[in-house]
Amino acid sequence: MKRKVITTEDGSTSIQMEDWGETYHSIYGAVQEAKHVYIKHGLQKVIDKEQVAILEMGFGTGLNAYLTYLEAKGKAKVAYHTIEAFPVSDTELEALNYFSLAEQAEDKVVYRKLHEVSWDIEQIITPDFTLFKMLNKFELQELESNRYDLIYFDAFGYPYQPDLWSEEIFAKMYACLKIGGVLTTYACRGVINRTMKKVGFEIEKVPGPPGKREMVIAYKR
Repeated sequence: MKRKVITTEDGSTSIQMEDWGETYHSIYGAVQEAKHVYIKHGLQKVIDKEQVAILEMGFGTGLNAYLTYLEAKGKAKVAYHTIEAFPVSDTELEALNYFSLAEQAEDKVVYRKLHEVSWDIEQIITPDFTLFKMLNKFELQELESNRYDLIYFDAFGYPYQPDLWSEEIFAKMYACLKIGGVLTTYACRGVINRTMKKVGFEIEKVPGPPGKREMVIAYKR
């Protein structure tokens, strides 16, 4: 499927699937959305732990991973696991402008390193941030039970890939979360919320980022 890099309303870049018209991030602001959904309503809920284990459904451009690294630096050790079936190309990577998010040179090089390290083996990005990129489809990836403190559920939208928002997928997400764990996602469709509740999640609706009235935080109690 053809993809192209676009600029969103906050000046940050994203990728658009041309056949679908679907984008990897909100057209109202890629960085703005990622900070709101995954950092504010995800990472901030668990960052008080000395060590945080995160699972991301959809590595994509690496923006969520990079923002997590920047936010957690000096606060917590992070083990970041992420699943992606179709990695971005070198050409796409060059066109993305997330390097500007970092003020220090040592942090700017981390973004590229997130993409350059090998897949399917845990990599030490910094002493406090490890990355394990799984080159696979969500539905095929085996996951360890009770492993993660936090899940970033960042799959493509329900209208485009409804199978990724299924009871089977959310049951897998629930199983791999620790008790007290959190799942955060930009989505807030009734059918998605009902599915998450069915597998055991406790749902909280909160205001979404610009362009979205609500989003969901789900808890494993």
